[in-house]
Amino acid sequence: MSLSDILMLMLCGGIAGFLAGLLGIGGGMILVPFMILVFNHQGFSQTVIVHMAIATGMATILFTTTSAIWAHHKHSSIDWKLVASLSPGMVLGGLVGGSELFEALKTSWLSFFFALFIVYTSIQMLLNKKPKGGRDLPGPIGLFSFGTFTGVLASLVGAGGAFITVPFMLWCNVKPHVAMATSSGLGFPIAAAATIGYMYGSWGNPNLPAGSLGFVYLPAVACIVVVSVFTAPWGAKMARKLDVAQLKRVFGIMLFLLAAFMFNESRKAFGF
Repeated sequence: MSLSDILMLMLCGGIAGFLAGLLGIGGGMILVPFMILVFNHQGFSQTVIVHMAIATGMATILFTTTSAIWAHHKHSSIDWKLVASLSPGMVLGGLVGGSELFEALKTSWLSFFFALFIVYTSIQMLLNKKPKGGRDLPGPIGLFSFGTFTGVLASLVGAGGAFITVPFMLWCNVKPHVAMATSSGLGFPIAAAATIGYMYGSWGNPNLPAGSLGFVYLPAVACIVVVSVFTAPWGAKMARKLDVAQLKRVFGIMLFLLAAFMFNESRKAFGF
């Protein structure tokens, strides 16, 4: 990679890590558009670029969430019983979505689906709406089913699942700061399962460049993680000091711009 590509990935990694700690998100969706630019610059095959960007972004969540988890755990903010209850379904969903469905989706549809997810996320950020608590947490079967659904969806868009799990936990009367911190803990099993699925489902693909483990491009992972693991604890610390609602609105506007980029990538892939 060129120096400019490395610096771009490191900068994005720093931002993604900070937001992972601050907002409880994995940060993968921020990285994907920029990795597409880097991978295009390196001349990777157009048939795998979007898949590689999403898979590589998800792989970085393994490291980013670990750093954020430790920061939240020190303040006893994570509900580990809830993490243990939801994780089995998330692992199953992440494996299935990451290996079978992800490989089957064409670049055009994957780009379009990812762009739609960014729009949904940006609207949530801009409105900063918190669902009213309506019930208690469901039983084991309900938690497993919800976890499986979350794992499949998160693996298809390369996200840690916070935009699904946090509203769900708030609706089930989990305290807001606990829901945000617990979403970091849930990001790890989703990322681990999906990353394994990405690598297994694409192993031996002739269009992948050197340095790849399936769809995961290791040099990009290294550039991002070397910065994000340091900025994630900073974000977790600032979450208790900053006006997070205002930051969410700024982040939401930025996501709209990223969504426009992904819709354009989808248009080009469809041949419009």
